[in-house]
Amino acid sequence: MDIALSSKHINFFMVKSFKTFLKHTAKDFHNQSVNPPVVRASTIIFKSMKDIRRTQAKAKKNPVGGFYDYGRQGTSTTYILQKILTKLEESYHVFTTPTGFGAVFLSIFSVTRPGDEIIVADPVYSPTRLLTEKFLNEFNIKTIFYNPSDLKTLEKNITKKTKLIFVENPGSNTFDFQDLGKIISIAKKNRILTAIDNTWGTPYFLKPIKLGFDMSIVSATKYYSGHSDVMGGSLAVNKKVFSKVYNAERITGLRLGPDDAYLITRGLRTLDVRLDRHRENAKKVATFLSKNKKFKLLYPFKKDSANFRMWKKYYSGASGLMGLKIKSKNINSVRKFVNSLKLFGYGYSWGGFESLALHQEFRETGKRKYMNLAKDEHLVRLHIGLEDPNDLIADIKQALRHLK
Repeated sequence: MDIALSSKHINFFMVKSFKTFLKHTAKDFHNQSVNPPVVRASTIIFKSMKDIRRTQAKAKKNPVGGFYDYGRQGTSTTYILQKILTKLEESYHVFTTPTGFGAVFLSIFSVTRPGDEIIVADPVYSPTRLLTEKFLNEFNIKTIFYNPSDLKTLEKNITKKTKLIFVENPGSNTFDFQDLGKIISIAKKNRILTAIDNTWGTPYFLKPIKLGFDMSIVSATKYYSGHSDVMGGSLAVNKKVFSKVYNAERITGLRLGPDDAYLITRGLRTLDVRLDRHRENAKKVATFLSKNKKFKLLYPFKKDSANFRMWKKYYSGASGLMGLKIKSKNINSVRKFVNSLKLFGYGYSWGGFESLALHQEFRETGKRKYMNLAKDEHLVRLHIGLEDPNDLIADIKQALRHLK
């Protein structure tokens, strides 16, 4: 399959404004549709064997050009999404995967082999921790976790075998903001590759490849789609690691299907509108929550905090995900607080239009090495959706009566 974009389409890739680009890119002038069609294919049909060989030669010469000879490699629907995300990330290329965690796995699998070591931020997503701490260990790949608040714990564990530093920012559940520039500097000094899970910020608020990371992961399940009905992931890469990831992707078959690709492309049209609203709503809710002495707000809100300084240094905005560290000797009162919320759904994931609440227990946090959580402290995660923030604040206010 030789996918060619019309000249009008290509012109939209020259638009400087992120917001304008999202509204006008990927129009299908052939079918006269404002959104590209869903193209499904297992067998990609050609006019002749000569045509097949010509396409294969083009793919070898230009592996990011959208030249496919089999459906597993992609279709025009997945290709268009990759080109849009490459533009947004300001990266060399973006690989798309069936889930966000698929992108995490692909990033690590691409650059590590038995005998290697990786250094991982302690507050990573619990499945990422399970993958690195347990699964990779079975393949003789050693994982060491570092304290996000003390990068000396990262530097002192670097050896000649260290191949990758894996960051999640902010930290899962505890929302620790790290000095990303310093991490990149340490990695480059020691010739170590870097990857970051940037799902919280997305390239709307942070562009990791431009900052100096080799790989950047986003769970497209969340803000990219925005409607809680899609699974997908993206892995943006620089030119340095492209070949390694490209080969690993071909071997594993970790590729996004066209139906989810279409829905993610459609969701991206309003990414900026939704994230701006999430940010505004979250700020209003955070203002209310910061005045309550029953808990500590885990969000870049307090200007004299280290977390705020690190966020302000690297991000252009904040998304709608935040946490509460609640001090209570009665865990049932924390559960009642969460369960009495009326406008917050109870469930995993986030990034959709609706607000969500989740009481974080060991199942969600995992066995953390550097998490300073006292016996009578509890974590609650809130995703602030697109509802009227005054309604959300009123709902939280009525639920607070249960905290003791």
